[in-house]
Amino acid sequence: MEGQICVVTGYGQGHLNPCMELCKHISSMHYHTTLLFPSIFASAIPSSFTQPPRTQTVQLTSSGRPMPGSDPLCQQSAQELKTHLLNCFENPDLPMPLCAIVDFQMGWTKALFLKFNIPVISLFTFGACAAAMEWGAWKLQAANIKSGEIRVIPGLPEEMALTYSDLKRKSPETPRGGKGGPPKPGDRPPWVPEIEGSIAIMFNTCDDLDGPFIKYMADQMGLPAWGVGPLLPEQYWNSSEPLLRDGEIRKQKRQSSSTEEDVIQWLDSKPRRSVLYVAFGSEVRPTTEEYSQLAGALEQSTRLFIWVIQPGSEAHIPHGLDDRVSNRGLIIYGWAPQLLILGHKSTGGFLSHCGWNSTMEAIGRGIPFLAWPIRGDQYLNAKLVVSHLKVGYRVTDDLSEMVKKDDMVKGIERLMGNEEMQKRAEMLSGKFKHGFPASSVCALEAFNDLLAKINSSTIK
Repeated sequence: MEGQICVVTGYGQGHLNPCMELCKHISSMHYHTTLLFPSIFASAIPSSFTQPPRTQTVQLTSSGRPMPGSDPLCQQSAQELKTHLLNCFENPDLPMPLCAIVDFQMGWTKALFLKFNIPVISLFTFGACAAAMEWGAWKLQAANIKSGEIRVIPGLPEEMALTYSDLKRKSPETPRGGKGGPPKPGDRPPWVPEIEGSIAIMFNTCDDLDGPFIKYMADQMGLPAWGVGPLLPEQYWNSSEPLLRDGEIRKQKRQSSSTEEDVIQWLDSKPRRSVLYVAFGSEVRPTTEEYSQLAGALEQSTRLFIWVIQPGSEAHIPHGLDDRVSNRGLIIYGWAPQLLILGHKSTGGFLSHCGWNSTMEAIGRGIPFLAWPIRGDQYLNAKLVVSHLKVGYRVTDDLSEMVKKDDMVKGIERLMGNEEMQKRAEMLSGKFKHGFPASSVCALEAFNDLLAKINSSTIK
């Protein structure tokens, strides 16, 4: 054991799960790891995760996802973090923190670590492409791009040039109790002040997906930049059988209208690469009108499908739809075993919001996309998938307008009927067949080397 690494996660499963996986990778390098997390996610951490003395957790009090700078319990959280750090300094049995890896969403913790002279590495739980495109758009003052104009970002692939349509987005719904929304495309990225003072940056990605964008960020930030992912469950890499049981990996009680066995039995009865999987994750969803349009599109299409209906959206589903599509559609209300579905040989397409974790899970299983981004980095993830990796299509050309049934029907047929697209997706997934990416192993070794240098200079 060579000291303690603190990992601070932000809000949501899309932040917590990658941070837990990162802790596992770091623990395998013979470090102690401490995961600091908002207390509202205590029930989401499986008991198997904590394995003293290698891994421990510290809860930071929070009543919910805060707006920047407005968490009413932030002072209490800061005191809890300060207490943990003081314990490390005062208790000879506790290993000293060598560094802190901080999800930029929790950038407020950085000042406390630096006060204790603990170096900070900033963590992006999404891909380097989104960060690079946000930075490039800001530096190019892309908010004033005109219709028909194409603006190449120097240092990035030409196919990722910004267009007027890239900037057109729906007005975001404000979070509950919050004000405003994310910055507009071309504005200063919100993470810029949050990573200032860091000694390096990490991304939840790998060179095979994001190589040019990782390099761009290193050049632009003047810092080491590493892709240390995809930070997916270790079973995703270790299993020779792609059919993973989500329930065994993420042992949480979740309500669902279908068991994993129900899903397997249904998929087993369908031809190879014939099923469209439709899901929007846990935090975003189409509008009420778009839900209705999507229901109509799936009913009109002749394609087989699995559609996951998030809790609270049941009322948007037309009465009797389950019965009318029962011969070729499985509608799951509540939680769905996504890793299992994406890994099944019958799944051939993914109508997705392009959340980063879902995107990586599907790419690794060779599933092409019908991209329907809804907020934030999802638009840039979709551009990566469609324009750079070329393993998908957008659901519509103008994402600032309501997505209509006819666009969905055409998109579904275009995706599911394109064997070349499916072959490209399968070829890309081949880069994941040999386990956790070699480039990410090298990145973690580079991180280890940096810590060794810091440690040796501290001792001197």
